[in-house]
Amino acid sequence: MGIYDYTVKDAKGNDVSLKDYEGKVLLIVNTATGCGFTPQYTGLQELYKKYQAEGLEILDFPCNQFGNQAPGTEEEIVTFCTGRFGVTFKQFAKIEVNGANEAPLYAYLKSQKKGMVGSNIKWNFTKFLVDRKGNVVSRFSPTTTPEQIDEKIKELL
Repeated sequence: MGIYDYTVKDAKGNDVSLKDYEGKVLLIVNTATGCGFTPQYTGLQELYKKYQAEGLEILDFPCNQFGNQAPGTEEEIVTFCTGRFGVTFKQFAKIEVNGANEAPLYAYLKSQKKGMVGSNIKWNFTKFLVDRKGNVVSRFSPTTTPEQIDEKIKELL
């Protein structure tokens, strides 16, 4: 299976095939609204504004697995992100990224790029960069800011 074989739920509960993103550069991020890294939404939105017309899509997957830092409903999370950070990129339903209930997409992403301490996601705002052919080319830790990924995105566009 490849990345385009997965279907995920958007923030309204609708199925979204990742095949819809074929030919795009994807930045896939597990996020939380109450995390110390939450201000990274600003940088993510800046990247999106800067590169969307060239083919960048940011896929935001809220995750409440780390310190209960995304406790709201999908609607509350979207309202927070659009109101506080002006987010216009696609937001999806809350998921789990580790363990028995991890989303199949994240099992795939982790199988393609291991982290510093194995495959498990360490915390919110772990980022995966996918090229236009669907290859997972990079994995970035939560401490890597969106601004630090800019050049890598530009190379893929």
